[in-house]
Amino acid sequence: MPPPRARDLGLPFPGIPGSFNAITDVAGVTVGYTTLTDPTRDMRTGVTAIIPRGYSAVPMPVWAGQYSLNGNGELTGSHWINDAGYFIGPVCITNTHGVGAVHSGATRWMIDTYSDFFRNDHAWAMPVVGETYDGVLNDINAMFVEPQHAIAALHSATGGPIAEGSVGGGNGMICYEFKGGTGTSSRQVAIGEATYTIGALVQANFGIRPWLNILGYPVGRMMPEGTLLSQDTGSIIVVLGTDAPLSGLSLRQIAKRAAIGIGRTGTPGGNSSGDIFLAFSTANAGPMPQHGATLQHHETLNNEWLDPLYLGAVEAVEEAVINALVAGEDTPTVKPRGRICPGIDRNALAALFQAPV
Repeated sequence: MPPPRARDLGLPFPGIPGSFNAITDVAGVTVGYTTLTDPTRDMRTGVTAIIPRGYSAVPMPVWAGQYSLNGNGELTGSHWINDAGYFIGPVCITNTHGVGAVHSGATRWMIDTYSDFFRNDHAWAMPVVGETYDGVLNDINAMFVEPQHAIAALHSATGGPIAEGSVGGGNGMICYEFKGGTGTSSRQVAIGEATYTIGALVQANFGIRPWLNILGYPVGRMMPEGTLLSQDTGSIIVVLGTDAPLSGLSLRQIAKRAAIGIGRTGTPGGNSSGDIFLAFSTANAGPMPQHGATLQHHETLNNEWLDPLYLGAVEAVEEAVINALVAGEDTPTVKPRGRICPGIDRNALAALFQAPV
């Protein structure tokens, strides 16, 4: 049985989620994991893979925007996203020392998957790979993540409900000094006569306990037991996906709203935290630019109508972080050895929202 999610505990998050309350509510988006756990080797790490348009042998641009609240981290391919407003291929997330291996594996997957494109064109692969530091719960210097783990995560990617917590790249992560990791959520947003979906997936590895706020409750100060850190030493990667037709510039504005979403959970954005955000749109599918017409025609929403999407992004990111926390279980530390990173007390958390206000 998977652990309960935040809404299962009665937490009254605002907004209307999609069917799965996950980034996979955006049609075509698939997510896969490789989870590496071996306590005898101090191993607790992995790879998360997101394929924005699902499996296809033909590459297509994915329109995108990127924003960093604090840059103490890595997101490969972001320079091109900021210049061109798109990327091709997958988005992967792993630990800090696994970026090179995952980049290599994702490149191999792209060459194999888009084989005609790479065989017949002067094609280049620039996969998007993000990271957060898992060195408290994993021997990060052992560099357990290898290229085949990224390939396996990509091959396992599916739609529908997806696992949260200690899966994929989130396996060794800590959030507000509770066990953190992977979390996801989504929102349905009405703009004009259309309804769009926006979904978030986070690798939550940030914050110290006193900062934690959940829907207005100072939960971190109410649950002070089992703290591990003297200062914020983690990071968070946020990936936002939508089917709304947006330009690269508008998607950068969407990505910025992830900062408000994580801010709702209490963080001020610590100096050592890489708070790095990516937003993409699956709308306006079409050929690679070098195979497209000279004059391009794309639909884009009027920026004056984007406020509901901004709100949906904020709400989805906030809930995704709390879902990552709620999925956590007690986990022994590697550095320093012999301590326990606690999972959040779900019963106590649920009780807060059952008490009269």
